Amino acid sequence: MKHFLVSLCLLGTCLHVSSQCTVPASEFQLKGDYLLGGLFDIHHDSAPVTHDRPEAINCTSKPLIHSSFRRFQMMRFAVEEINNSTNLLPNVSLGYEIFDECSDTHNFPGIFNLISVNGLIQPWGEPHKNLSKVMAVVGPYTSPKALTVAPLFMMNLIPMISYGAASSVFSRKMNFPSFLRTVHPNKDVIEGIINIVQHFNWRWVAFLYINDAYGIDGLELFLKRIKETEICVAYTKGLNQYTDHYQVFKQIQAQKISILIVFAPEWTVAALITSAIKQNVTNKVWIAGDAWSLNKKLRKMTGIKNIGTVIGVAEPALIIPGFSDFIYSSRSQTHCENAEQNMFCNQVCNCSSMSAEDVIAADPSFNFPVYTAVYAIAHALHNALQCGSGRCYDNITVHPYMVLAELKKSHFTLLNQSIRFDENGDPNYGSYSIVYWNNRGDAEEIGSFHFPPSLHFSINNSKIQWYTNGEAPTSVCSPECRAGFTKRFTGTHKCCFDCEICSTGTYVNITGDPYRCISCKETEWSAAGSTSCNLRVVEYVPFTDTGAILIMVGAWALVGLTLAVSVLFAINYNTPVVRSAGGPMCFLILGCLSLCSLSVFFYFGKPTIAFCILRYLPFLLFYTVCLSCFVVRSFQIVCIFKIAAKFPKLHSWWMKYHGQWLVIAVAFVIQALLLLFGYSFAISKPYKDTFGYPDKIILGCDIDLKASSGPLVLLLSLCFLCFIFSYMGKDLPKNYNEAKAITFCLLLLILTWIIFATVNVLYHGKDIQTLNALAVLSSLYYFLLFYFLPKCYIIIFQSYKNTQEYFQGLILNYTKTNSQ
Repeated sequence: MKHFLVSLCLLGTCLHVSSQCTVPASEFQLKGDYLLGGLFDIHHDSAPVTHDRPEAINCTSKPLIHSSFRRFQMMRFAVEEINNSTNLLPNVSLGYEIFDECSDTHNFPGIFNLISVNGLIQPWGEPHKNLSKVMAVVGPYTSPKALTVAPLFMMNLIPMISYGAASSVFSRKMNFPSFLRTVHPNKDVIEGIINIVQHFNWRWVAFLYINDAYGIDGLELFLKRIKETEICVAYTKGLNQYTDHYQVFKQIQAQKISILIVFAPEWTVAALITSAIKQNVTNKVWIAGDAWSLNKKLRKMTGIKNIGTVIGVAEPALIIPGFSDFIYSSRSQTHCENAEQNMFCNQVCNCSSMSAEDVIAADPSFNFPVYTAVYAIAHALHNALQCGSGRCYDNITVHPYMVLAELKKSHFTLLNQSIRFDENGDPNYGSYSIVYWNNRGDAEEIGSFHFPPSLHFSINNSKIQWYTNGEAPTSVCSPECRAGFTKRFTGTHKCCFDCEICSTGTYVNITGDPYRCISCKETEWSAAGSTSCNLRVVEYVPFTDTGAILIMVGAWALVGLTLAVSVLFAINYNTPVVRSAGGPMCFLILGCLSLCSLSVFFYFGKPTIAFCILRYLPFLLFYTVCLSCFVVRSFQIVCIFKIAAKFPKLHSWWMKYHGQWLVIAVAFVIQALLLLFGYSFAISKPYKDTFGYPDKIILGCDIDLKASSGPLVLLLSLCFLCFIFSYMGKDLPKNYNEAKAITFCLLLLILTWIIFATVNVLYHGKDIQTLNALAVLSSLYYFLLFYFLPKCYIIIFQSYKNTQEYFQGLILNYTKTNSQ
């Protein structure tokens, strides 16, 4: 019977076996001057069983992982290549002790074996005096396994170079001072995935991850990175061996998610895709992390083409010279004497049946990181041993912490790659490929992104054959709003929204803030549904405007006519017609009409404070004088013919104290004071009318109604009195028809301003200034045309009526008629 010495070595289950082998030493061990540790999960404990009592796990009973076995062989190849080299470590040989680490919770015995000193573990000894049997450790592959064992190596600063543990936690040097890695951390892979999603403008995605340190870290990085993007995570799910995949896909289908980001290792993804094929899940885009994007076994699964399109982030496929020859040579050896043992003489292993073709065809992911890790340790030893001139100093005692110090300073070239580590022990070199699973079952490279110092991302879209047989599929919660529409959230996700059109005077800045309508500036305008504002057109009536020119000509004509009438009245001053018209009062009225016409000229041109004051002041002040003159004149006519006889004392007082001039002076002074008070309270000034037209700014003058109410009330009061007195004298003799003329003028005056007020309410364009000037000019012309010109006609063409006898006859006839 053969003798076996079994001890717990790896994960509590790997068996040290001293067997009767007649062949070369085990693949798991190699003697050398300096020993390297290796941790590879050749088998995977996919479904751990709960035991009633502590039991060792037998790794050989677990599924064999071809890609991990290939990485295991890559470490052996790298050590052999270095030992055969005369440049890197001349006269020094490397050895290794490798463990099949199939479980992250049962791996301590093997680790204790690596860190023991002469077979003993001395946790209380001085670290620099403890001579660990290994200079450095390559591995492990996954973040959970690294988290489990790393603290044991950190204790004595034994360098630990992982080729697959990508969790961000390992960048914290306070917790993991001697941890380095040759695989890029999760943040770089997540950056590549996000660039793929953004490249195809996908907004509505699901993030499926393995429910461990690696997957949770990836999820956290993804959620943090997309905060400032348009990407929304509609669904997240942590995957493990107990996951109900049916419910996962049911939820994905219910939320109409087309893009599935799967951040998990190959064994987790295999169960997920198998379930997807069984449930006939189609029309999806699968975005693979670097852990499974190059897995050949998954690509060859029956029905894999029906699940949709697979795009992934992967390490570039680097051909390592001599590796295939090494595998063929290694697999041709028989490691045990008989098939009954079927083991490699230091660990139970059921992978001796793997052919060289199987190993070479396995997933090449993370092979170069393993190769790089071994070479990094060798270069660190090269520097620590001061190797040069074809020889290393063999009298130098090398401690692991010395190797760590040299590792941190690493800078060497390997297969045209410049290898170095940053301050966190992360790789400061390399790139990633973007791969697409084509119809032939190959992972075809369609793009890449490089780092550092800045990310250069590119994808060749023409190489992708989408499951839609056309353009890239879309994935949104809500379709993008049309131009000019803003987004209004309808749920918790920013990708789910309703579209609302921006109203007139507002716009939406799609690149800045698509979630609100921004008001245009006062000087700008926009139509409903705009994406920008336009400058408003500033409008006012210039002096060169045709209407303005005609009105100003009319104003000058008025001045000329009043001057001519004044001359005519001066020549015929002592005639009855002039005296009946008001005598000297006529010249005051004509002069005030001319002064009122000054206001007309200030309705045109760009408004200023002076223009705004002079636009209203002359008219209000001097038109008050005109109206007060006509009030007095109307009163005098009535007084002579009607009041004098009934109220002789009143008539006597009026004549004695020149009541007409007193009334005119009082009205003038009151209006002047009212105007002075009004302008002191709120001076008339230019303003911009931005409400009448959305695309225009109408320049005008601001009128304060409270400040202007006094002068306007006085004018209206004079009009009312004038109208009453003139109406009372409507039946006077024909030649004393001044009252009728005044009444007619007042009716036209009132009608004109009613029309203007109506138009002013309905119309807000620049031409309202022209209409205002026209109303002012019309108000002046009414008295000139219908009060003074008929008298001019009598003076010039009917002089026989301009005699004392004619007027006395009319008065006599009127008296007789009234007495009867």
